[in-house]
Amino acid sequence: MSDRQRFQNKVVIVTGAAQGIGRGVALQVAAEGGLVVMADHSDFVQDVLAEIQAQNGQAIVVQADLETFAGAEAVVEAAIQHYGRVDILINNVGGAIWMKPFHEFTPAEIEKEVSRSLFPTLWCCRAVLPEMIENQSGVIVNVSSIATCGINRIPYSASKGGVNALTRSLAFAHAKDGIRVNAVATGGTEAPPRKIPRNSKPLTEQDQAWMQEVVDQTIDSTFLGRYGTIQEQVNAIVFLASDDSSYMTGTVVPVGGGDQG
Repeated sequence: MSDRQRFQNKVVIVTGAAQGIGRGVALQVAAEGGLVVMADHSDFVQDVLAEIQAQNGQAIVVQADLETFAGAEAVVEAAIQHYGRVDILINNVGGAIWMKPFHEFTPAEIEKEVSRSLFPTLWCCRAVLPEMIENQSGVIVNVSSIATCGINRIPYSASKGGVNALTRSLAFAHAKDGIRVNAVATGGTEAPPRKIPRNSKPLTEQDQAWMQEVVDQTIDSTFLGRYGTIQEQVNAIVFLASDDSSYMTGTVVPVGGGDQG
């Protein structure tokens, strides 16, 4: 268990908790006393639940498709049914599926990118707002990206630009309700291979070349000249979710080694 207990008895929804940054956030929040609601579409989220329980943490799992409003509602309803309320929502679902020049995207691929990287955050914010407004308190942390300015991911970049606008607009509209809304714009992050690839088709030689262009541009754009770690992203996210950031709202914090996005 962590020496710090910033989330003691706080009910915290973490979306995309099965792997990567979402898993790291769920583990950290649980270690700091949070009552975690882990939302993911994948069965692998059960492995994270086992990790938390092995450390005597408290968590439940809700498997749902967060690209739909019904899925987002199911997560919020499960949190309220099990814990009685929602204090914090951390929207982590998203990620570029394809990396290639914009004119190479099909219309269906563009729609899928937006569905993956904008709508889960949009839907979850919409689903949790009535609960937070009723309670006149709440914290929302959205995971954005410095790739709002980048190459070969234009639909993803547009989606994360939407997350930034959503963050600022919600913060402005609901400060009167005691709700804080911030975002972390994550930079390139070293992570283990994904358990479920975002794109199930094998990468062609051209696909790999376009992806390498993204990696090179990401590193070249940072002052520190490297990818970050999952823990470096988790540290910023849990800071914004905690009372340590109580005088911050409507802010997008870039965590990209100096790249402002």
